[in-house]
Amino acid sequence: MCRRRRKKRDPEEPDDHALGRSRGGFSTKIHLICDAGGCPIHFETTAGQAHENASLVELLNGIDDELTTGAGEAVAWPAAIAGDKGYRAAWIDEMLLDMGVTPVIPSKANEDREARLAEFDKDRYRQRNIVERLIGWLKECRCVCSRFEKTALNFGGMIKMAFIQRYLKMLAP
Repeated sequence: MCRRRRKKRDPEEPDDHALGRSRGGFSTKIHLICDAGGCPIHFETTAGQAHENASLVELLNGIDDELTTGAGEAVAWPAAIAGDKGYRAAWIDEMLLDMGVTPVIPSKANEDREARLAEFDKDRYRQRNIVERLIGWLKECRCVCSRFEKTALNFGGMIKMAFIQRYLKMLAP
C-alpha cells in the first residue's frame, strides 16, 4: 500500500516555479523596473520560454503597489517606461498612454512607424542602459545567477536580498 502525503502548497507559488525551457536551456526570466538612478522598484519572475510582455501587467500592478501610500495616494509615478522590442505591441502603447506614461519602445522592422500612438524618443531610449547595468549587476550575485532555490518564492526572496544589498551600498558613505 502506498501512502502519499498531501503536499503543502503556497497559493502564491506558480505551478512551474518560474522555471522553463528556452533556447539557452532551463531558465528563469527576471523582469525589472527601476528608477533613473538604477534603484530597483519591482520585479517579476517568469519561466524561460514566456514572452516578455506576458508579465507586463503584473509588473505595472506591482509598481502601483510599491509607489503608493497605505491610503492609495501616489508617492511617485513614472513619466516614461523604456523597454526593448520584446515589449512592442499596440496594446502596450495604448495601456501606458491611458496610465499617463510615455512608452519608449522601438518599432519592429516589419512595423509601420507612422501608425504608432506614441513618438519614439531616441534620447530617452539611450537611458535604458540603466536597467541593463542593473541586470548585469544582478548577474554578479551568485545566489541569483545560479538559482539555487527551487521555488519561485524563495528565489524572489534572494532577488529582494540582493536589492537590499544594493540599497545599503548606495546609502553607505
